Amino acid sequence: MLYFFEQCLNGIQLGMLLFLLAAGLTLVFGIMDLVNLAHGSLYMLGAYFAATFAALTGSFTLALILALVASLIAGMVLEVIAIRPLYGRDHLDQVLGTFGLILLFNELVRLVWGPEGRTLSLPPEMLTAVQILPGVHYPIYRLVIILATLAVAGLLYVLVMRTRLGMLVRAGASNREMVGALGINIKLLYTLVFGLGATLAGFAGVMQAPILTVQIGMGENILILAFVVIIIGGIGSIRGAFVAAIIVGLIDTLGRSFLPDVLHLALSNNAAQTLAPSLSSMSIYMLMAAILVFRPEGLFPAASR
Repeated sequence: MLYFFEQCLNGIQLGMLLFLLAAGLTLVFGIMDLVNLAHGSLYMLGAYFAATFAALTGSFTLALILALVASLIAGMVLEVIAIRPLYGRDHLDQVLGTFGLILLFNELVRLVWGPEGRTLSLPPEMLTAVQILPGVHYPIYRLVIILATLAVAGLLYVLVMRTRLGMLVRAGASNREMVGALGINIKLLYTLVFGLGATLAGFAGVMQAPILTVQIGMGENILILAFVVIIIGGIGSIRGAFVAAIIVGLIDTLGRSFLPDVLHLALSNNAAQTLAPSLSSMSIYMLMAAILVFRPEGLFPAASR
């Protein structure tokens, strides 16, 4: 049971990272009606920014702040230069356009940082573990990820649902022309929304950088899971993205942890170890398929807020 509890925490921690990425994606997709495949590249840029600033300043906290600022600026510049012409276009045009941006960012990173991967070191105080239950020690940094993401989720909910900016964003999603006719600068509003999404993606990249190697293309695989999350949760729904991210994180982590033991009852050890990760991943997509069949609008559709 202690091992199960620890793996549940690992699943929640993975879900928190997925939420950071999916929240920005669902804002852009649900509010601006834009399919942005380059969202994973912003996740990658956030990780590279953090690794670079940490090397320059020697401070993880300062590197985090500077990486978030750089991600915000990069997202706003990207929206003005490359994303804005895609508004109102067919989704296929948006997919092709943003896929081209993936290739562009991968080569840009190769030119600026080189083909080798980078690492982001944690402060010594975050390298220890804390006892959360008798017999259960959990890494402090993973707890920091969970708590920081919960704080971001709360702030994001307040921003979207309780502020004037959030009201304008939701109004722009419902009727862009009417909001523009009322004197609101809809272009600036969309730039801010896209910048917010880029900042969330960059934050996810920064949080993941100390756990995995910072490398070219690191955002492409996790982007697929982020799309799964927003489909399960409901496009445009922050609450749906949060719940779905935790579900996906738990399914993936618990499946990889316990399926090998279950499969070992009927298969050889090597076969069980090989098959378990595949079945764990398949179960996520099977859940998505079931949601699309029985509740295509997602668990928490944005229209029901």
